[in-house]
Amino acid sequence: MLRLLLLGFLLLPLGAQKKWTDAEVMAVHRSALLIDGHNDVTSRTVRGWDIGSEKDARHTSIAKLRAGGTGAQFFAAYVSAGLIESGGSARRALEMIDTIRHDIVARHPEHFQLAVTADGIEAARKAGRIAALIGIEGGHAIENEPRLLRAFYDLGARYMTLTHTRNLEWAGSSAEKDNRGLSGLGRRVIAEMNRLGMMVDVAHVSDRTFWDVIEASRAPVFSSHSSARALANIPRNMSDEMIRAVAKKGGLVMINLGCEFISQRSADTSPWINPSLPKNARCEQATLDEVAAHFEHIRKIAGVDFIGLGSDFDGVSCTPKGLKDVSQWPNLTRRLLEKGFTAEEIRKIYGGNFLRFMRAVEQAARE
Repeated sequence: MLRLLLLGFLLLPLGAQKKWTDAEVMAVHRSALLIDGHNDVTSRTVRGWDIGSEKDARHTSIAKLRAGGTGAQFFAAYVSAGLIESGGSARRALEMIDTIRHDIVARHPEHFQLAVTADGIEAARKAGRIAALIGIEGGHAIENEPRLLRAFYDLGARYMTLTHTRNLEWAGSSAEKDNRGLSGLGRRVIAEMNRLGMMVDVAHVSDRTFWDVIEASRAPVFSSHSSARALANIPRNMSDEMIRAVAKKGGLVMINLGCEFISQRSADTSPWINPSLPKNARCEQATLDEVAAHFEHIRKIAGVDFIGLGSDFDGVSCTPKGLKDVSQWPNLTRRLLEKGFTAEEIRKIYGGNFLRFMRAVEQAARE
């Protein structure tokens, strides 16, 4: 029955107006291996909260992940930029990696399986578990020492977001004003990541660092949680030129669901974007249509093969209507179908594109 439903969807003309039943939406949704590139629930588990609990859950829990059909989740080993001056960035990265390996995976082995390769993601899927992957957020975690990349890689980290909200000695942040680029040390960091097969994440970098990375990296690069600047003009989002450059290199842009990343209305009313607003001001909530517009825009300017999901759940304060947490991914599937995306395109966006990208990085390391 599932095969017949999917065949019917593939035969529909592009943009066909159709009222999708819940069964049809879920047939498409379950046929995809949904890989989310960024989730910050680790900032809660490291303090002792149990991802298996619904008590005090925000965007993420085991029950919500299962309800939403998540197949693989990158958990952020987030390191605060405040540690750049005070010290302890590498230690904090180790603590965050440990909370993923121990407090999430080892504590709930019936639900999670640590994955370190694209094949490992698919193996977890076949075993009925959610693939748990590790991404370091903030290149200050290596404390200016590329040798630490090897230690983090051996512990399972498979991407590193080069910067967070502060410039480093070797790379610039999108949150700073001086648009700093890569230094010689930064190029050595990229070379070592390429050699290891650690994916280079350009979320949070300055525009100049972005272009330096595009030139320096032998492997494809990606943004684990950014959206399109043409639709929400904030420094963390990517311009059309940047999106095309990522696509040309074989990478992808994983759409961030934070309201400010999705809607210009939200960005304009956000105290995070506009410090002159009262700190307790609440930004306007984005809509599902505005979310879908980012997928449509990137498909139009670069192609459907270069889009992924990078929710930033548990790391953002405002999520779009209809996407309040990880349980509501099927609502996005419905809206993309209604916008004329085919089942095959959705399978690419949800996971197929990422598996292709990850395998390309693995292949570049072998070469």
